[in-house]
Amino acid sequence: MNVRRLAAPLGAVIEDLDVKSITQSDWEALNKLFCQYHVLVFPNQSLAPADHMTFAKHWGELVKFPYGGLENYPDIIELRNRGKRSDVNQHWHTDMSYNQAPPKLTMLYAHAAPPFGGDTAFANQHLAYQELTPAFKKTINNLKAVHSAAGLARLYGQDEKEAARALHPLVRKHDESDKLALFACRSFTEKIDGWSRQESKALLEFLFDHSTKMEYQARHHWQAGDLVMWDNRSVLHYAVHDHGDQERVIHRLQVVGESTLE
Repeated sequence: MNVRRLAAPLGAVIEDLDVKSITQSDWEALNKLFCQYHVLVFPNQSLAPADHMTFAKHWGELVKFPYGGLENYPDIIELRNRGKRSDVNQHWHTDMSYNQAPPKLTMLYAHAAPPFGGDTAFANQHLAYQELTPAFKKTINNLKAVHSAAGLARLYGQDEKEAARALHPLVRKHDESDKLALFACRSFTEKIDGWSRQESKALLEFLFDHSTKMEYQARHHWQAGDLVMWDNRSVLHYAVHDHGDQERVIHRLQVVGESTLE
């Protein structure tokens, strides 16, 4: 296999590798690259849903989706372009941080992609943390934040009081590399634990803006046959909807993660 950088801040493209036939040593090398680059792109794949699942299971148990999964493959959700107004992923976020054990990784496989637009953007949260001043790091290192799915509940007309909530460190330690990363996003992070919303606002707004600076970002332009995986412990991502009504069909699955609280 051949490895080339996707962008300076993060990401690598793994060429000349059929993920259906990797060995244990291949997986060990890929996991090392995954912890190093946080986003891996595998172009020119040809995967049935079972192949997609088999490859993902090298990293752990798959997240079970109670509804919306493919028939016969409930661990996979199909994402289709239903127009910009219906796209709920046009924001920087880490997947499902309103759960106490958010998914370790997300893995998408493109069946159809537009000729232009429809990129996924990523922001390296290890870099975002590293670029903070020592004094600011000291301020936030031991803080925890409340993450909530209340916004999603409102969007789908459900009772936001019943929405999932979780408590996470504002600075998360990666459970494999031990590297520190910011762990907050405007979509799900409500407040600092023990602080009022008003007290939390200025600090969180600074972090939301800081964490997605251009110099921490990479973008992937999709093509049919692309398999992309990213580390939810390390990055934020954003689904850019600038491709109008052009066809975009992607299969998504996720791997179970661990609690962020020790």
